[in-house]
Amino acid sequence: MNEQPIKTKTITIIGAGTMGTALAQLLAASGHSVKLWAYEPELVTAVNEQHENTLFMPGIQLSSNIRAFNRFEDALSNTQYVLSVTPSQVIRQLWTDAKKYLPAHVPVVCASKGIETHTGKLISEVLEEVLEENAADRLAYLSGPSFAKEIMDEQPTAVVIASKNPELATELQEVISTQLFRAYTTDDVIGVEIGGAIKNVIAIAVGIAEGLGLGINSKSALITRGLAEITRLAVACGAQGETLAGLAGMGDLVLTCNGHLSRNLQVGIRLGKGETLDEILGSMKMVAEGVATAHSTLELAKHFSVDMPITGIVVDILNGHIPPAEAVMILMGRRLRAEKDE
Repeated sequence: MNEQPIKTKTITIIGAGTMGTALAQLLAASGHSVKLWAYEPELVTAVNEQHENTLFMPGIQLSSNIRAFNRFEDALSNTQYVLSVTPSQVIRQLWTDAKKYLPAHVPVVCASKGIETHTGKLISEVLEEVLEENAADRLAYLSGPSFAKEIMDEQPTAVVIASKNPELATELQEVISTQLFRAYTTDDVIGVEIGGAIKNVIAIAVGIAEGLGLGINSKSALITRGLAEITRLAVACGAQGETLAGLAGMGDLVLTCNGHLSRNLQVGIRLGKGETLDEILGSMKMVAEGVATAHSTLELAKHFSVDMPITGIVVDILNGHIPPAEAVMILMGRRLRAEKDE
């Protein structure tokens, strides 16, 4: 899959869903020793004995360089880097439980995409609160257009690593990058987080349009105007606007709104076809982050007085306040204005 690194590392991945498993396989193929923490004891057994993630990626043979664990103390001991790849809404509790086993010097790279419900805090804010003492200097955030399945299939992929510590971002770039997995760096943590989180909300909107039978014109408008509202909120929160034109903004948005591997797109499609949200979520193994993020995004937007009409419509649909077909007419009936004024 890729070049052998000059120095191999011991890397822990917290979370054995599709993306956690894909990153584990990517790093293991580079020769790194990977410790994969899984919540499910039966999955730990399957990975260690069958070299297979039988719950989330059945039928795919995993590297023998991957060893699974169910206890934080085992997964985090003697490790050099940690990748946190879990649903965003469990991060606070998970790291509250795990932090006492995390060596003080070890960097943590978070690949979760979302905004915490009830608090409206970005994942970086949550992790800095939980890990405390100079946490920002050893934290980084991985985002960009990257379906787990395509990483496993060795498809060329480009991502971005954001950190308030530029030296750490560069260090992680060297560790993670391969011939087929290219990492760029930035210090714009807020922009990368906002882009990665809210693209899931816009993907639900695009999916609803597809489920209603609308065409490329409609979907293109939603993606473009969706990027505009993501950028408005990101800048209001302190991000650099150009970040949202990059991999963590436009790149991830295009992927999630067009690729049918996207769970959030699929939620939207099924809503557009008339299924209820409870029916959809009840049938899914993995979390569609956009459902929770839509509500926390709208609250954050209200706090900063940022207009986010697409996000607002998605929340109304998720709450059952308006039917999907009516949402289209609400958006099209908004006051006419110059594009740059929105």
